[in-house]
Amino acid sequence: MIERTTYLERLSVSTARSPITALLGPRQSGKTTLANQFAQGKAATVFDLESEQDVRALANPELTLGELTGLVVLDEIQRMPSLFRTLRVLVDRPKSDTQFLILGSASPDLVRGASESLAGRIEFVDIAGFNMQEIGSADLLSLMLRGGFPRAYLASSDADSFAWRQGFIRTFLERDMPEIGIRIPPIAMRRFWTMLAHWHGRTWNASELGRSLGASDKTLRSYLDMLTGTFMIRQLQPWHTNVNKRQVKALKVYFRDSGLLHALLGIETQQTLMGHGIVGLSWEGFLIEQILSLLNPPSAWFWAAHAGGEIDLIIDQEGKRIGFEMKFSEAPKLGKALYGAVDILALDHLYVVCPTRRAYPVNEHISVLPAASIPDLANSKEPCP
Repeated sequence: MIERTTYLERLSVSTARSPITALLGPRQSGKTTLANQFAQGKAATVFDLESEQDVRALANPELTLGELTGLVVLDEIQRMPSLFRTLRVLVDRPKSDTQFLILGSASPDLVRGASESLAGRIEFVDIAGFNMQEIGSADLLSLMLRGGFPRAYLASSDADSFAWRQGFIRTFLERDMPEIGIRIPPIAMRRFWTMLAHWHGRTWNASELGRSLGASDKTLRSYLDMLTGTFMIRQLQPWHTNVNKRQVKALKVYFRDSGLLHALLGIETQQTLMGHGIVGLSWEGFLIEQILSLLNPPSAWFWAAHAGGEIDLIIDQEGKRIGFEMKFSEAPKLGKALYGAVDILALDHLYVVCPTRRAYPVNEHISVLPAASIPDLANSKEPCP
């Protein structure tokens, strides 16, 4: 079993300061396994709301849950949204010291219900697939190819991993989306999702996509928001600054799991990936997710100017503005526009992240960082060298 230390620490912090913690993420991302790891050694009671026996035990939830102490885990809570009202009553009782950990797949009803019923009482922790800190940097390219879903990454072969991801996509479209309240024909969403795979890492252009799919801008934006809300897609917003340049104002679209991206594009092996035109953008999106997963910044952006110059990722970390530029090259070439962007954006530091073996400084504000060293940034107290 791979221990997910980063998420365990986040759960420890969250449950210590909030009476209710919601652990949200896509199906098969390891929420239940993580909750079981977190509950080890604690006085914990677990309810799985996919179990008929546990559902019957919660027929009178205020009575059943009100008698419990310690940690109470409610898995697949989106199946019983009425529990939100009960939880509010229980945690508002004087001297209540019960900690509730609720698990669920992201859905509009779940997030809205929790936010409205439990405002001021709940903290959210979003879970993604495995990251390089959890699996080790030696298997970096395998993680990129297969993605972070536990069963996809841990499959016995690339073929088995590819087959699992293909099955996940079909199940997600045909079963999971309707279950969480998204009523769109699976064939329509499959066409959109496949088209979106070719748009990975590019700025969003609903009109161009709409012409290809025969759908309106509004319809496609609703599809995009639905996939974003279910942790399938990341919408990276543009950073704007007051400069004499025409800046890109459209958002960028990335698949949050590189393995699903490759499955939709029919990429089964590393050899195929290395020869595919998507490899550079796949590397970019993969590293963006790794950085955000490990550093957990409050917000993130990209910056680009129409005349040239781009920074793939900008975050605020410990009061400093940090940039990341992803290069799929062991000897990355840095153009003048990149140096200029550091000054324009007043970056405290820019990391050029690439598959090299050693880090080295370029100048006072720019350094080359091996992708395998990203976990070191998360473990360091200082955001810059």
